[in-house]
Amino acid sequence: MTVLDDRALNRATLARQLLLDHADLPVLDAVAHLCGLQAQEPQEPFAGLWSRLRAFDPATLSGLLVGRSVVRTHLMRRTVHLLTAEDVLAWRSRHDAMLRQRVLGVYRHELAGVDLDELAAAGRALLADGEPRSMSEVARALAGRWPAPGPRALGEMVIAALVPVVQLPPRGLWRAKAGVRNLPLSSWLGREIDPPAPDGSDPVGETLVRRYLAAFGPATSADLRAWCGLTGLPAAVAAIRDELVTFRDERGRELLDLPEAPRPDPDTPAPVRFLPAFDNALLGYHDRSRIVDQAHRGLSVAGARVVLVDGRVAATWTVETGTVSVTPLRHLSPADRAAVAEQGRALASFLSDDDSHRVRIAASP
Repeated sequence: MTVLDDRALNRATLARQLLLDHADLPVLDAVAHLCGLQAQEPQEPFAGLWSRLRAFDPATLSGLLVGRSVVRTHLMRRTVHLLTAEDVLAWRSRHDAMLRQRVLGVYRHELAGVDLDELAAAGRALLADGEPRSMSEVARALAGRWPAPGPRALGEMVIAALVPVVQLPPRGLWRAKAGVRNLPLSSWLGREIDPPAPDGSDPVGETLVRRYLAAFGPATSADLRAWCGLTGLPAAVAAIRDELVTFRDERGRELLDLPEAPRPDPDTPAPVRFLPAFDNALLGYHDRSRIVDQAHRGLSVAGARVVLVDGRVAATWTVETGTVSVTPLRHLSPADRAAVAEQGRALASFLSDDDSHRVRIAASP
C-alpha cells in the first residue's frame, strides 16, 4: 500500500482546502466545498475565504447570510459554523444525538433529572412565535418550569442541541457587531430539516464521509471523527468502502480517500497563507502533524491566527490599529519574510478597505 508522508499529506490538504491556489469558486460553492467554516468568532470566516478565493468580496458572504443561503448554527463538534442552507437542512438530524451528548458532557450534573424531550418541546413551543431570542432570554423563559439547572445549562441545551436554530443577521455580517438572536432553522429557511432515514440506513453519514474526504482527505477514521464529532461513522465508511482508495501514513495508519481527489506532488510550491482563528484546515484532523508541529498544536484550539509558510504553521498574526503584526514561531529566511510581508500587506489592505498596507514582522526566535 502506498505510504504518504507528512509533506504529501500537507500538499493534499492545501489543495483540498483551497490554499494551494486561490480558487475561482463562487462564495456559496466554496462554503459548500469546505463543509462549512468554523465561525464562533463572527469575523474570522471572512479572512478564511479571502485566503482561499480570488477577488473575494466580503459583501457577497454578508448577502448570502441575509439572503438565507448561508446560515450560522451549531453543528460539527457543537461549535458554531457557517454552512449552506442545503447542507444544514440535510445534516442537522444526523448530529442531534452528538449535540445532546456534548452539552451533557459539560452540564450532566445540572441537567440530571431533566426530561430532555419535554425540554425540547417547551423550547420549540417558546420559539414558535417567531420572536428572535437570545440564549439567556430562552433560559429565563423556561426557568420557571426547570429552576434547578440554572440559566446557562438550560440555555445551552435548548439552543445548542435540542432545537435547531439559526443565529440571525446582523450577527456574522462583515464588520457588524451584534449579539446572538436565535430563530428556529425551519422558520428562517421555510423548510423542515430532513428526518433520519426511516430504514435505519445512514445516507447522511455516507455523504459526510465523501464530503469530508473531498475537503480534507486523505485522512484516517479518527480524523473524520475529530472533524464532525460523530460516532457511528465506521458503518458509513464500510458502506462506501468500495468507492474509496486507501493509503498508509508514515506511522502505518490507514488513510481513506476519494480516487479522483487531488494529491499534488509533495514538491509543489506552497504560497504563504494567513489563516483565521479556529480554521478547519487545522481543527479538521485528529492528527494535525501534516500542517503544524506538535510543539504548536495547541495554537489551533486556543484561537490563534496562524501563518502558513511552505504549507506549515510558521507564525501567528494579529491586527492592531490597521497593522498586521506577525510573530514567527521558527526561523524565517529572508525570502520567507519577504513573502510573509507581501501577503501581510495584502491582508491589511483587505481588512482596512485599502486604508492600510502596514505589516510588522517580529524577529525570528
